Amino acid sequence: MAAPAAARRVRRFWGPRGGPSTLRAFSTIIPRVSQVDNSSDFLGNIPHRRHPGVLHLRSVRLPAELVKAAQLLVEQSTVHGLKDQVVALTNYLWSRKRPLEASELQRRGQQLEQQLREKVQPRTADASSPLTDAEKEKLQRRVLNRLRKTTYHWEALRYTDELSLVYMAARLDGGFAAVSRAFHEIQKRVPAFAPRTLLDFGSGTGSVSWAAHGAWGQTLREYLCVDSSAPMLTLAERLLQGGSESPQTPLFPGVYFRQFLPVSPKVKFDLVVSAFSLNELPSLAERRETIQTLWRKTDGFLVLVENGTKEGHQMLMEAREIVLGGGDKVVHDPREAHVFAPCPHHLPCPRLNPERPLPCNYLQAYHPLPFHWNLALKEELFSFLILRRGPGEGEEPWPRITQAVLGCARHVHCHLCCADGSLQHAVITARRHGRDLYRCARLSHWGDRLPVTMPPGEAVPGE
Repeated sequence: MAAPAAARRVRRFWGPRGGPSTLRAFSTIIPRVSQVDNSSDFLGNIPHRRHPGVLHLRSVRLPAELVKAAQLLVEQSTVHGLKDQVVALTNYLWSRKRPLEASELQRRGQQLEQQLREKVQPRTADASSPLTDAEKEKLQRRVLNRLRKTTYHWEALRYTDELSLVYMAARLDGGFAAVSRAFHEIQKRVPAFAPRTLLDFGSGTGSVSWAAHGAWGQTLREYLCVDSSAPMLTLAERLLQGGSESPQTPLFPGVYFRQFLPVSPKVKFDLVVSAFSLNELPSLAERRETIQTLWRKTDGFLVLVENGTKEGHQMLMEAREIVLGGGDKVVHDPREAHVFAPCPHHLPCPRLNPERPLPCNYLQAYHPLPFHWNLALKEELFSFLILRRGPGEGEEPWPRITQAVLGCARHVHCHLCCADGSLQHAVITARRHGRDLYRCARLSHWGDRLPVTMPPGEAVPGE
């Protein structure tokens, strides 16, 4: 989603210069205020702006060949009112929710029935007495009517040739930016990782393959794109051929298109990706089965990307629980699952507070497709999850910066997700924590890791 309302709310909170209107706002988000400390020489001769926890990308540009192919496809199309359709589809995808489970729908119906029973039944009647047929019919109509008004109606999207083109114009650039940021995390932290095979589930326009080619094009030899929509696969293939209607040599080799996942669990891929696809599955059972299948096929990293909404974040945490919890009857790979990013721990997400759940999301700036309705620079608000095969030995449990860094006079405010599964509001000063850590924190961005160690059982001032 390009510059969504949630991103604008973030900017309104922090203000034009990165500071909130009042510091009291912090207490409404994270009431605990702690200090972090690190006296070790973690910086060396590296400039502060390039400290080892820096992971953000300034802005992402699509490959020139991809931009040219997308423009050519739009020029050749006969879609009327493309701009309006792009805006409508973008808003619809951003607000899309998971389909309601039958058990949850039944629970809501019973709850509504209990609430409405008193209104249907005459006040003079005994509450325990059975309803007449007329009262039962009236109650049923009221319950169904209320459920229709209060329940999200999920529908499967059927991508025709026209809708596929609209989706490309709406989501190709933002999806590419989000996936590129996730891939950059792997590149930066595991520079030795050189995948040879890629599986993209729900490949859509093929933006994952383009991003992977930009990151590991020298080593990747096979890109398997799986999507249930034949028109979408055709569109992705045309983008790969430069937008030409006639068959051309692909802009990079080794890309294969399929409508179904490989059946054999023995077929594994170094890198498995699912971007903005989990919400297209009609039930929790299918999401669970799909996640387990994708994990079975993962030999290195499993990358999941969704919208930066509560719904997107909760789907990723659902997938995290499925993978970490195991559940396969037959273990095809004994190596353990390790949460690589963004969580610095395997504990429950501290942002999934039942009283006030907040999405764990990140912003990525990008240069959109040069259509007349697009701005010169946009931002994608997204959530992501990277899982890795193996124990993750040698990785530093550095906390993740979960909000924009606020630099004030002689101190910096950082909101951190820490290795002990807690959210911390750290106030860092040069006098108390040293110039190196202070400068690193001041030059860090939302989504970076802060190269510090949180001491266990640290006392929290003021508590």
